Amino acid sequence: MIGFLGTGRMGLPMVANLVRAGHEVVAHDLRPELEATVVACGARWAGSAAESAAAADVLITMLPGPPEVVEAMTGAGGALPALPAGATWIDMTSNAAASAEPIRVQALARGIDVLEAPVGGGVPAAEDGSLKLFVGGEAEVLERHRSVLEAVGDPQRIVHVGGPGAGYTAKLLVNLLWFGQAVATAEALLIGQRAGIDLGVLRSAVADSAAATDFVRRDLDALFAGDYLTSFGLDRCCEELANVTAQAREYGLPVELSELVTRIHQRALARFGPVDGELLAVALLEHEAGTELR
Repeated sequence: MIGFLGTGRMGLPMVANLVRAGHEVVAHDLRPELEATVVACGARWAGSAAESAAAADVLITMLPGPPEVVEAMTGAGGALPALPAGATWIDMTSNAAASAEPIRVQALARGIDVLEAPVGGGVPAAEDGSLKLFVGGEAEVLERHRSVLEAVGDPQRIVHVGGPGAGYTAKLLVNLLWFGQAVATAEALLIGQRAGIDLGVLRSAVADSAAATDFVRRDLDALFAGDYLTSFGLDRCCEELANVTAQAREYGLPVELSELVTRIHQRALARFGPVDGELLAVALLEHEAGTELR
């Protein structure tokens, strides 16, 4: 039986895919109004995190960020004390290694195996079961639970990155690079636009050059349509950037560019508030330039 915590935009389709793969799923979310949609996809509803975990062989957490994982696992009515010895906790949240480590240590002390498998791909990939998984933890535990992971992710994109913490870090680095590409691309486009270059022509030129990226080839379609990708909160973007730059500082590494990208997103958060929009840092640059990239 699989316990599942977090049935939001990403979690709910993942629950549905687990059910379709033949798993019995007992799910919980802090929003009781989601019960009907959870039941409609074939899962059972649990009234608390502890109830979801109590009979689970595997507990999956798919939550907004590190604070929510700490609360769901170790807070009042949390899942960890209820999870049976011999079970496995798989955290699929875009978490921070430093935040998850104390929970991992407590779980191992109780005879509970732990994997991290933060996901990439967004809501469409969650719906069709083609998520990319950045797995950190013991290889043997991964292999034992591969069928569960393949119910929500593309089997060819389940990557064992390394030991504990490696999966979380890899996912944060992917996001760091994507956010940085978004800012750098927007700045280049704004310069080109001001210089009188047609944006479509400039996009095509860049896409067929050494500067081409998936952001240029794929994600600019949304930006040019005025879509700032509202599937993820700007406050969460800032949280992830702050986590990865803090990790770099702990290592004593120079990360001036990463810190600049973080500050631009924090300025966007101050301007727009904690609303949904992964590309709102670009909206900030447009606002400051007095134009839009359309």
